[in-house]
Amino acid sequence: MTTGNHEVQLYAKRQAPVPRSIKGAFRTFKTTVLWIGFAVYFLLPWLPWSRSDAPAQAVLFDIPGRRYMMFDFVVYPQDIFWLSMLLFIAAVVLFFATSLVGRAFCGYFCFQTLWTDAYIWIEHFFQGERPARLKLAREPWSNRQKLIKVGLTRVAWVMVSFWSALTFVLYFGYAPELIVSIFSGTAPAAAYITTLALTVSTYLAAGMLREHVCTFICPYGRFQSAMYDPETLTAHYDRKRGEGAAGRMAARAGLRSLEERHAKGYGDCIDCGLCVQVCPVGIDIRDGLQASCISCGLCVDACNTIMDKMAYPRGLVRYDSETNLNKPVPAKPFLDWKRLKVIGYGVSIVLMTAYLFYDIQHRHSFEHSIQQIRSPLYVVLSNGNIRNRYQIRLTNISGAPETYAIEARGIPVGALDLGNFQSVAIRNGKSVIIQASVELDPASAERISEFEFLIRNGQGEVVVDPARFFTRKSE
Repeated sequence: MTTGNHEVQLYAKRQAPVPRSIKGAFRTFKTTVLWIGFAVYFLLPWLPWSRSDAPAQAVLFDIPGRRYMMFDFVVYPQDIFWLSMLLFIAAVVLFFATSLVGRAFCGYFCFQTLWTDAYIWIEHFFQGERPARLKLAREPWSNRQKLIKVGLTRVAWVMVSFWSALTFVLYFGYAPELIVSIFSGTAPAAAYITTLALTVSTYLAAGMLREHVCTFICPYGRFQSAMYDPETLTAHYDRKRGEGAAGRMAARAGLRSLEERHAKGYGDCIDCGLCVQVCPVGIDIRDGLQASCISCGLCVDACNTIMDKMAYPRGLVRYDSETNLNKPVPAKPFLDWKRLKVIGYGVSIVLMTAYLFYDIQHRHSFEHSIQQIRSPLYVVLSNGNIRNRYQIRLTNISGAPETYAIEARGIPVGALDLGNFQSVAIRNGKSVIIQASVELDPASAERISEFEFLIRNGQGEVVVDPARFFTRKSE
């Protein structure tokens, strides 16, 4: 904004965080999750799995075949109820975890966090520790070392982005064949479009935008504060201990031991700023709880490292709750789950998960539907007999070819006519429509208004479906 002859900056220029490396329990946990997550994501498409009618791939999303294979478990589009249940459970688990430990999911398990961590590690590998990276950033682009180091960093980022995108595509086809077709230029256009789109988006999200994704783009990051309670356990700075009566002060002569600091009213915080330097989103935990904080715990590792060097007690920055911190003498931090909201989330997770597993375990190996043909409802034949027609649709979801037999119960023998289908052979994942008719003499038609279809597979599994028989008196 311009005022007279002066230009006033209403917004401060963005200072991109340049995180410092740190060692500690939470950093070790984050690294472990990173390696496990990357191993699962990048190696799973290459895991072989024996299948009778599909490529030997453990996880395969077969879009043309309209089936999604995960080891021995096969899901079809008609199982969308399971996906709805799974999404509901995932959402409640997220709410449950946030109520207990804040944005711990964001700090340890989110894809954005994992890929950003990997990109920061690449940056550190080529450009050095935080001071070296800051110094390099101040150098002009005419500096040859800057061009080489930054160039190698960006090339490595692009390679990781490309391989991440390509791996995603490999889940939708037989990986050994699909990767050859991609590099030989014979893959479907969708494979190239998806790879390009994900390469660009991954590079931008993990390399360029980083903390902006967590702060401004991710919807969960925007409404997370509504799920925080005073009892929620998250990264906090113990202000009373750290500030004392006179505030925080650097450790210098006469202010090194706790006794000296406390005698002069200073707190335990020596204002080293390490907690700020290690933060991947660039916040100062000492300013209190902030929406940008992803509860990664790196500030806890940083502060504990300094406390150990100064021979001060650990826990100046720690996972704790506002309720406990506000006590005159804070107790040891603990996970407070005895809250109505948390218990409600937990009960919902247990019930919905149990119902989902029950529904999966009790799924039939085939699906069927029987519809009466209503144009017309019945036909009176020349001999006086009455005929009703039915359309039977069978879908084989057993995982192997199967043969089905269709019978009728509650009508005279021979009344059911299936045409040329004495038995029906169906390949896995395929559907067949059978036209059936039931013909009754006038006397039988008068007393029979309902009967049952029985569908039996080769494994002895039987389903029974009631059907109606229409005559003049049914009108």
